[in-house]
Amino acid sequence: MYRSRIMNTLDLNLRRLRVLLELSRLDSMREVADELAMTTSSVSQHVAALSAEVGTPLIEPDGRRVRLTPAGRRLAEHAVTILAAVEAARRDLDPSSEPEGVVRVAGFATGIRRSLLPAIDELATSSPGVDVRMSEYEPLEALDLLGRDDVDVALVYDYNLAPAPLRNDMAARHLWSLQWGLAVPSPARRRPFSSYADQDWIVNSRNTADEDVLRTLASMAGFAPRIAHRIDSLEMVEDLIVAGHGIGLLPRGRTTRRGVRVLPLTDPAVTMHVYAVTRRGREQWPPLRVVLEHLARDHHAPAQRDQPAEGPASA
Repeated sequence: MYRSRIMNTLDLNLRRLRVLLELSRLDSMREVADELAMTTSSVSQHVAALSAEVGTPLIEPDGRRVRLTPAGRRLAEHAVTILAAVEAARRDLDPSSEPEGVVRVAGFATGIRRSLLPAIDELATSSPGVDVRMSEYEPLEALDLLGRDDVDVALVYDYNLAPAPLRNDMAARHLWSLQWGLAVPSPARRRPFSSYADQDWIVNSRNTADEDVLRTLASMAGFAPRIAHRIDSLEMVEDLIVAGHGIGLLPRGRTTRRGVRVLPLTDPAVTMHVYAVTRRGREQWPPLRVVLEHLARDHHAPAQRDQPAEGPASA
């Protein structure tokens, strides 16, 4: 019933959709009224009228407050795409319009340094009306924020041996790739991966993909890794390796501290892939589109040493 009424209702009021969307974010009619410069009574009337249009309740009591029903949450998700498309159409129909607006990006530290910071510098000259707000998060955290519409872009990574699962309403744009290797105390020579079975291992404390890659490599070599430390900072991983507290996986092509050598991995190689992920249908919003265009430029591709042949790509 709900779906058929939605499909047949072509005159949904955009103002009412905006009210519903803000209610989904703020969970308070009073806060929505303040945000949109309306009265609380007007907010309630807009939601009631929208409920009548679609033929199903969109809110329900929750103590002294209200909350969206499942149908209300689904319509609010549609409202994001609908309102973004209308705004993009308005701007695209005005050839003199410059991209303008706030674009929120959540990303991991290396991706921010290599892709986002150069993009922001370029945008300051080419599109000064675009204001980029950044937050540092690991991939799973960034994708969760994107799914909740708390950010517009998630700058994330995965590996050929541990692809990141994406929701079907998300789209990923590949930015760049980087080989990873085995970080051990130097001097060291390459030897079979199975020879490290008795070592303590260091993995990422905030993203499980690194550990998934290690467990895959170890399984192929016939052992289960003994994980001793969970560390987020690559520099601290190096400190632990030098101090003899374990070994781990690190990106190749970056300068490491004295006492650490990153050996190439082959059969299989380990390749990190970096993506800019957005919600489907929103990438044509002019401010977001111009940010994505600048992110796609690989500003600081590192010169990699002792590079093994690249492993299979993953989506």
